[in-house]
Amino acid sequence: MRKLTGLVFMAILASISVVRAEPTGTFRQAHEVGSGNASDLDPISKGRVFQITEKIMSRLVRPSMEGTPSPDLAVSWSANSDATVWTFKLRSGVKFHDGKPFTSEDAVYSLQRVIDPKLDSPAKSTLKGVTKIEAIDPLTLSLTLAAPKADLPLVLTDYRLRMIPAGSGDTIKSTGIGTGPFKVEKFDPQGVTVLTANMDYWEGPPAVARMEIIGIPDAQARLQALLGGQLDMEPGISRQQSALIQRNPKLKLQEVPTGNWRGIVLRTDVKPFDDVRVRKAIRMAVDRKAMVGLVAAGAGFIGCDTPVGPKDQYRLEEDVATMCPQDIKGAKALLAEAGYPDGIDFDLYVSTVESVWPTIAEAFQQQVAAAGIRVKIVQVPSDGYWSQVWLKKDATMTRWNERPADSLFNEVYRTGASWNESHQSDPKFDAMLDAAGKELDFAKRKDMYAAIQRYLWENTGTYVVYHATVFVGLSARVKDLDAVENFSIRWNRVRVD
Repeated sequence: MRKLTGLVFMAILASISVVRAEPTGTFRQAHEVGSGNASDLDPISKGRVFQITEKIMSRLVRPSMEGTPSPDLAVSWSANSDATVWTFKLRSGVKFHDGKPFTSEDAVYSLQRVIDPKLDSPAKSTLKGVTKIEAIDPLTLSLTLAAPKADLPLVLTDYRLRMIPAGSGDTIKSTGIGTGPFKVEKFDPQGVTVLTANMDYWEGPPAVARMEIIGIPDAQARLQALLGGQLDMEPGISRQQSALIQRNPKLKLQEVPTGNWRGIVLRTDVKPFDDVRVRKAIRMAVDRKAMVGLVAAGAGFIGCDTPVGPKDQYRLEEDVATMCPQDIKGAKALLAEAGYPDGIDFDLYVSTVESVWPTIAEAFQQQVAAAGIRVKIVQVPSDGYWSQVWLKKDATMTRWNERPADSLFNEVYRTGASWNESHQSDPKFDAMLDAAGKELDFAKRKDMYAAIQRYLWENTGTYVVYHATVFVGLSARVKDLDAVENFSIRWNRVRVD
């Protein structure tokens, strides 16, 4: 949403009568078991398996194919004059998988769980500033904020803000009851999870009768499963691997430019990374253009350590790639100034959760060596990487899927955020972020978010290698799967022949 017009936001989804055949066939997809035995179906937990929750649960607002807010379980929304009180009108006639009707009480419960400090959800930063969530009537929801939030509908498109039945917090991890196009028949986080068509889905029965979501931790094993016909979709295909897909008549390839990014994160609360000069020296020592060419075969966008995607409305307008040329001499000077004239040594923890991570690590190791930065690559198992390595070790690989700019900044960099992976604690950054979120004028807000991105280039502990062009391998029998980002695939429309 680019600007306030009379401070009223309204979006209405036209009702379309669709005549659809009975659901048929089975669609098979993998997930990486990144949380090991802690994997679950709670959409706001650290162990949620999003490849499942995105199919079984709905949001109030979902992204359109263009990335703008569009109706899901909320059909319209509006704000008061200063955008501190938002009112959402909910869709009538929606049922949960257990037959209970969806109402505003369920929406209140679902969102209250997100901000509940006892649950410590990684998603809580998305609703920062929300002070009251209340049901006005069965189909009207109100959110009150401590400060103006012009982009609240956009924030609510976050892929974790799914609606669950009121009071289901103790059981949702295993039941997965939602209002989505598929429902859980069997949940097995390290085996095969089975989903079946929800015939009461509000948009009509889905086209596929059954989905199998299979736990496969290793990226190479997932590729082999696709090549062998055991999977119908694998989004983790590298540019180098794409030729294997194109040569196989039983497969097809989709190429999707995205705001998804891959990177390396350094903990800013431990030596030597607690010194901003060391952090910047490490990032200055990298040849960004060569890295994208080597790792992604040019299929990506240089980030200069901004997490904001190339097509996001708040992305820096200048040529980001020119902001961060490799500067070995400058990197050495910063290290010496920080008290490390002979350079530094550190371990970088790497797994094969992402197929490109080992290549990124090796290229990084070689590039920064010229500045006296000596990196030892430590290979760790993929199973449990997110729960046992990430956020815990001093230097690790990282990846993020595309999110709205405000959500990214709050979740990845704000002091105290559950997924603040670099453990950044920066009052100046937090103040800049607060000010941008309150600004109602779009042009001014855009300038403020641009300033935040420049600040990250100077200070962050996260090295954003590139924003990825995603290669999605698909079985040739899959139809109507739109190659879109932002978790906006309409799973009810996907079919298999």
